[in-house]
Amino acid sequence: MSRVVVFQHVPREHLGALHEIFRASGLAVQVVPLYEEVPANLDWTGIIGLVVLGGPMNVDETRTYPFLKREIQWIKQALACEIPILGICLGAQLLAKAMGARVYQNPTKEIGWYEGRLTAASALDPLFIGLPAELITFQWHGDTFDIPQGAVLLATGEECRNQAFRFGSNAWGLQFHPEMTVEMITDWLSAPENAQDLSCFPCGYAETIRSKTPVMMRLYRTWTTTVLERFAACCERHKNASQ
Repeated sequence: MSRVVVFQHVPREHLGALHEIFRASGLAVQVVPLYEEVPANLDWTGIIGLVVLGGPMNVDETRTYPFLKREIQWIKQALACEIPILGICLGAQLLAKAMGARVYQNPTKEIGWYEGRLTAASALDPLFIGLPAELITFQWHGDTFDIPQGAVLLATGEECRNQAFRFGSNAWGLQFHPEMTVEMITDWLSAPENAQDLSCFPCGYAETIRSKTPVMMRLYRTWTTTVLERFAACCERHKNASQ
């Protein structure tokens, strides 16, 4: 069966808004919950897209999370097969790592709403073409990545330079979270395991994010929906080309 495979690292970081977009596009989804059980192998027959979601771990924590090694090999295989790939946050870092780029700690954590800027190369990108040069992004990360050799930088930020890249015609790494919903943000802000991340910011920072979110999310959806729908269309084209 034709399907988009999703690598999920923790329960809280799920498809979010992407779930509805894939459903509306008529694309079947196979979620692989790596935090529960790691399959010995993937059946690559019929895979028309790969989404690599975020997570609190970093790409080098392979002793604590042994599945990361196998996951990187699967990403390399998807690249070799030219399967459309969307890496989000940790997923973007894993994509960069799979391509030989360095992943390392960013000078500052980014959590919450930030401004981003598209590069000139985005004007020719299948996902970002026609979007405004300045965009609102939602972030939750402490690491960053170098742009892999042969890839194109698509978006930058003030506190974390490398925000999005594309390799080839259909593999993207996004440091920000285009899949977020209001419910997901509320959940992340209240999760006990995220308290340490939030402690790096001034008192009341979580409430500031929470209060901004309803308005920011409306702005966010004006362009992230376009990006995610275009990725779904990319998967659909790969499906049709494979038949």
